[in-house]
Amino acid sequence: MQVLPRMSPVEKNTFLIKSAATRLGFSYCGIAQAVPLTDDARRLEAWLNKGMNGAMKYMENHFELRIDPGKLVPGARSVITLLMNYFPEQQQATDAPKVSKYAFGNDYHEVIRTKLHQLLAVMNEEIGAVTGRGFVDSAPVMERSWAQRSGLGWIGKNGNLINKQQGSFFFIATLIVDVPLLYDDPIAKDYCGTCRKCIDACPTQAIGANKVVDGSKCISYFTIELKDLLIPDEMKGKFDNWMFGCDTCQDVCPWNRFSVSTSEPEFKPIKALLEFNIKDWESLTEDAFKSIFRHSPLKRAKFAGIHRNLRFIQQ
Repeated sequence: MQVLPRMSPVEKNTFLIKSAATRLGFSYCGIAQAVPLTDDARRLEAWLNKGMNGAMKYMENHFELRIDPGKLVPGARSVITLLMNYFPEQQQATDAPKVSKYAFGNDYHEVIRTKLHQLLAVMNEEIGAVTGRGFVDSAPVMERSWAQRSGLGWIGKNGNLINKQQGSFFFIATLIVDVPLLYDDPIAKDYCGTCRKCIDACPTQAIGANKVVDGSKCISYFTIELKDLLIPDEMKGKFDNWMFGCDTCQDVCPWNRFSVSTSEPEFKPIKALLEFNIKDWESLTEDAFKSIFRHSPLKRAKFAGIHRNLRFIQQ
């Protein structure tokens, strides 16, 4: 057990959690008080009512869980938000169908879920019996709102969390626990200012005013979430060679000039993904796809989805 300077129990527990998060490889850790997200609930409801979730009907489910951490963890006192950098050191071949950088390495769900379990285990060992649940993009949690409340960044015009030190190429994880902790000050200022590079660069004009992104127009929606056999004809010629996901709004963001390469070995790019050109993707068999990308986020689209996307961007 660590020898700590004299602290109150709340200070000590907060220090232990943030120190453990750093040891586990998280880039940033912020903490907010667990309270209902009333304003966020209104914005989410308006977004859903406009149909901006497209075919992502799961976003309409468990609405009350999304806005109240106490319904996910009874007795919730604190929401811990953790950021993990995924910005790759290497890039794809310039003529290859483009894949979003978050999918260069192994599936982040598994990588981060393991770390969340480890962090909760540390808390139970160092603090005592702690009831908590960890989430990483797989449950009804408004992680960007909690990240902003935890002082880790602000919500940009493209809907992404932007960190002033390192930009937006981060995975966001959330750990809701039933212990009181020291709470970080939220980021109150919007540092995007008058910049609208992400709005102007979006290939499908999915980014609107007031930080509202129409998910049903986003390239990531069409290439990952949409399970239909065909992509709507009106999207032809608009994908800018994106085969899986899209990073355009992040690539043009001035704050991402501060991005640094990830140090997480699990996010090291899959060799084939960096080297494949258009012909390699076209000739890829289903068995080879399952073997090469068995730990990759690309498996979410499945082999059939990847080939559907590939055909579409070549039209």
